[in-house]
Amino acid sequence: MQTKRLVFLAIMLGVSVVLNIVERTAIQGFTGLPMVRLGLANIVVLILLYTYGIKDAFGVLIIRIILVGFVTGLFSPAFFLSLAGGMVAFSLMTLFKKLPGFTIISVSIMGSLGHAVGQIFMAVFLLNTEEIIFILPILIAISIPTGIFTGMVARKLLESMREQFTAHSY
Repeated sequence: MQTKRLVFLAIMLGVSVVLNIVERTAIQGFTGLPMVRLGLANIVVLILLYTYGIKDAFGVLIIRIILVGFVTGLFSPAFFLSLAGGMVAFSLMTLFKKLPGFTIISVSIMGSLGHAVGQIFMAVFLLNTEEIIFILPILIAISIPTGIFTGMVARKLLESMREQFTAHSY
């Protein structure tokens, strides 16, 4: 059982790295805005949070940030923005997942909002200027539909995965 878990986590890590890099190049290149993305790699974190729990989801998140950091520049501003956004997002997702009435979509929205807030506060720190905080309302407005989208995709994938695991019980 441990081997299956590790293989699944490794596959999910690979998927999240690829999604993050594709999103950085394709979507960011399309919008031209460095802080605006769909959060596709967050789909993996949500799936792991709902299937394997906090520890495994956090581990994949951290390793993904480090691996992508090797591509974008480890300890670069982009790395620290990603790390701060990821930590705040993950904290909010784990908190709101535990609260009654919150679905995977609402948890995803909270993660998306947390990522925006974490990035802005890290940017204020790195750039030593508070003026950048004025783009936070724009990022929050973008975070809600992107959080809904990633939550819906994660929910659909979880439903599909549950059907597959049920149909092919080992």
